[in-house]
Amino acid sequence: MAGKIVVLGTGGTIAGTSAVAGANVGYQAAQLGVDALLASVPGLARAAGGALHTEQVAQLDSKDMSHAVWSRLVERCLAHLADPAVAGIVITHGTDTLEETAWLLHCLLPTAKPVVLTCAMRPATALAPDGPQNLLDAVTLAAHPDARGVLLAAAGEVHGARAASKVHPMRLHAFASDDGGPLGWVEAGQVRWAHERPPAAAAPAFGALAQRLGGAAWPRVEIVLSHAGCDGRLVDMLVAGGVQGLVVAATGNGTLHEQLEAALQRAAAAGVPVRVASRCPQGRMLGWEGGPLRDAGGLSPVKARISLMLELMAAQ
Repeated sequence: MAGKIVVLGTGGTIAGTSAVAGANVGYQAAQLGVDALLASVPGLARAAGGALHTEQVAQLDSKDMSHAVWSRLVERCLAHLADPAVAGIVITHGTDTLEETAWLLHCLLPTAKPVVLTCAMRPATALAPDGPQNLLDAVTLAAHPDARGVLLAAAGEVHGARAASKVHPMRLHAFASDDGGPLGWVEAGQVRWAHERPPAAAAPAFGALAQRLGGAAWPRVEIVLSHAGCDGRLVDMLVAGGVQGLVVAATGNGTLHEQLEAALQRAAAAGVPVRVASRCPQGRMLGWEGGPLRDAGGLSPVKARISLMLELMAAQ
């Protein structure tokens, strides 16, 4: 028998309900427990290929995701991944900050086993909810022998943690993977990879930090936006207020309003690390040189913030 699949619940729209029968909007997120979600989906045990285990880690709308919940989620993932009887993990999550949680887990967790995040754009009480199919697909993916690392299963697609981002506020296909497209698909209960095999497992960038995350202080890292008419005063205020890191969402190929760039240079001179990401949803900055302002390495602004936080925590 295959190993068991652990399903960790954190709330989100997938666990949401509405007082209006069949409504897709105007619902309350995070109302159903993870056991209730699983009970509504036939065939989950068969898809798992073995036993299913559930645990409620949190119950919140993912727009309100916190560092404390992240710490708890990493702790529980580490515990289950270390269990030889566990083949993989599924995490039910809200869509709003799913890409941030996925990147955090990618940076911290071992990658030999799959950790699959899934979600929904419609609440459980919608006329045609998407959560049950997404959950079934996520369990199917977590049980696949070639699956590993942090993945996202939604709307029949499989995405990787680095490239996945939410690109639409309403439609069921709300996630995309930048220029590269999905890693694969879940079709009729079968996983079909876009390439011959998924990427090889690799050591997480901050694996040593994962073990002591719960006792670490999360640094204050903020995101600022370069835009027409920008004056840089916000950066000066953040530095005066004790910010420990800054990520700037730059225009185009890393271009910055001259007044904002001057403020960011002042911040860097004061010892505040600055990372520059493009606010463009596709592509990657090329040939970018910013002196003390460093390229975010192709990450989106929200993911660059997580990487900078972890970098600062690892240096503590």
